[in-house]
Amino acid sequence: MLFKNQYYYFIAGLPDFTFESMKLPFTTEEFKDMLRDEIKPADMMLINKYFLNHDNDNLLNLLQNKDADVKVEGKLFREEILDAVAKVKEDLPINDKNIPPYFEEYIRKWLSYENPHEGGRLWEDMLTSLYMDYGMEVKNGLMADWFELNLNIGNVLAAFYARKYGLQIAKYIVGNNSVAKLIREHSNSRDFGISQELEYFDTLLRIAEEDDIYDREKKIDKFRWDWLEENTVFDYFNIEYIFAYLCKLQILERWVSLNAEEGEKVFRKLINDLKDETKLPEGY
Repeated sequence: MLFKNQYYYFIAGLPDFTFESMKLPFTTEEFKDMLRDEIKPADMMLINKYFLNHDNDNLLNLLQNKDADVKVEGKLFREEILDAVAKVKEDLPINDKNIPPYFEEYIRKWLSYENPHEGGRLWEDMLTSLYMDYGMEVKNGLMADWFELNLNIGNVLAAFYARKYGLQIAKYIVGNNSVAKLIREHSNSRDFGISQELEYFDTLLRIAEEDDIYDREKKIDKFRWDWLEENTVFDYFNIEYIFAYLCKLQILERWVSLNAEEGEKVFRKLINDLKDETKLPEGY
């Protein structure tokens, strides 16, 4: 068994929060900044791999327009991404350990104008697929399983709604794990061929049948939250605990933001209603 770094004092000092909390202890970006000063470089590398989704967006935007704005949440600088693109154009090795290996494969496909997705699948799907496959190979069991969980959730829901609206299911499935392959192969089956493969298939199906979009999204995130809790029961002071804390913080940040936006809408409606009620009659 490999020795894992332990972060007793740092974790002991972290504030608690729950899925129902209405206030963030700090933002995800603030927590990431804290981690850079507190955890070992090898563990920080794992965290950075998780946040490559921001770099994926930047890569796609810069391929479309080299002058496009980039997300500051990304780990890679604009120059690093553009240099990687230039190296691939010249058929030279990238030789930058910060650039994830799937970037090169994606850039080559983009530059060759070859979209391997049949039926017009989007370039975003291809990049997501490569990212998910990469994530499931990360050398950390919890993080790899988290990538796969989210891949499965996305694919099950995509398959359910594609069937509901009469769309070609295989077009909307990303990644290449066993569940993704089974859905593609058994898209005409009632359970997509995965009810025995995926222990939480019935749970996802019940969530998918929820008509209210807000409630559905809330239930999906609660399912994710509960999964994190169940899979870190025996993790107390290690990188797994920190990663789960980070993922839960992201979930909470999303809902606190949504609640704030909704609260502003209600406030503005109240003000407008008051204005309407206090309008003076004509002639005054």
